[in-house]
Amino acid sequence: MNGWLLAAIVLLLGGTGPAILGVATGPVRRRVVAQNTGTLTACLVLLLLAQGYGRSAYLDSALVLAVLGPAGTLIYARLFAEELIADPPRGRSGDLLAVVAATAVVVPLCVVTDPGRATVKLLVIGALLVAGNLISSRALRHSPPAVPQSAEGAAGHG
Repeated sequence: MNGWLLAAIVLLLGGTGPAILGVATGPVRRRVVAQNTGTLTACLVLLLLAQGYGRSAYLDSALVLAVLGPAGTLIYARLFAEELIADPPRGRSGDLLAVVAATAVVVPLCVVTDPGRATVKLLVIGALLVAGNLISSRALRHSPPAVPQSAEGAAGHG
């Protein structure tokens, strides 16, 4: 076992457990934030595993997750718009967590990776993680107003 795999295990245990607990319990505002944090954690674990095992395929999986994770959070924000308007997520600690965690993982990986496509892919994944989390957390705090049921029916028949 090397340091990269140890870091992946620590992040997996320390980040995934609380995220699963947050997704499974509590109000909607905590559940969607926990889902967003869980996606970030899973993506960072994949990056560490890619370096630990020397397999670039994990980078591709992390790239897909970095794109789809915030999209999933935006879908939840739309589905639970009424609940989020009534009780929006508070604080910006999730934003800070995303920036710090992504930087703490991506920068060391870029330093040890040979310059080339893998380094560019790491930088893109890091940028997607930070931007995706900032966009989705902003969407959670400023959910669009829910469309009334009668307006949805009228829009579909017009």
